[in-house]
Formats: sequence, C-alpha cells, structure tokens
Amino acid sequence: MRKFYMIGFLFLMLFDTLGQISFKMTAESAQPLEASSFWLFRVFTEPWVYIAICGYIGAFFTWMTLLRRAPVGPAFAASHLEVVTVMIASVLLFGEQISLSHLIGAAFVIGGIVFLAFAERDELEKQKKEQRVS
Repeated sequence: MRKFYMIGFLFLMLFDTLGQISFKMTAESAQPLEASSFWLFRVFTEPWVYIAICGYIGAFFTWMTLLRRAPVGPAFAASHLEVVTVMIASVLLFGEQISLSHLIGAAFVIGGIVFLAFAERDELEKQKKEQRVS
C-alpha cells in the first residue's frame, strides 16, 4: 500500500506542477494582458492552456483515487507539495529567484508533511496494538 501512496502522490505532484507551469506559459505567451476578445483569443489558441487543463484533470482524478485509500491528514498535506515543485520548476524554466523566505516556506511544507506522516504511522501502530490486546 505504501508503494501505491508514493506513486499516487508522485503523479499528483506531476499533474499539479504541469498545470501550474502550463498556465504560466500560457500567460507569458498571451501577453499583453488586456480585457478584450483578442486577449481571450490569444489565450485559447495557446496549446499550453489545454495542457494546463489536462494537468488539472489528471490531478483531480489522481486526488480522488488517493482519497479513497490514503489517510486524509497526510494526503491533504502531501497534496501541497506542488508548492515546492512549482517553485523548483519556476527556477529551472523561468529563471525565477528563490528567496530565503521561499526556502523557509518550502521547509515548513515538507516538515509538516513529514510530521503528519509520522503521526499517522504512530496512530496506525497504536490501533494495531489495541486490536491485538482485544
């Protein structure tokens, strides 16, 4: 089951990151931003917008599949790893800078996920011990 979670969360991160990065690519390609039908035409003729939509559809179905099997607390926390992966992808693809506050925020996200995973593991072990005693 642990392998299922790992693969599922990997796919969730990939789909979420693909969606976010694709929307950024769409926005950059459809410049300048303006409230007009010409701008909407530019947006919807960009292939990146459709890749973004596919990314979010993939993330939705992956998330729904994970929620059926994974504990909600760690699953919800792990779903926020895309904040970190999008930050890394933005540095690599767009040359964006990472500040100290970004690094601290990423560390808090990852740390929170680790703590929740340990808490969930401890709770499962506690439940197993109680079942053996009963």
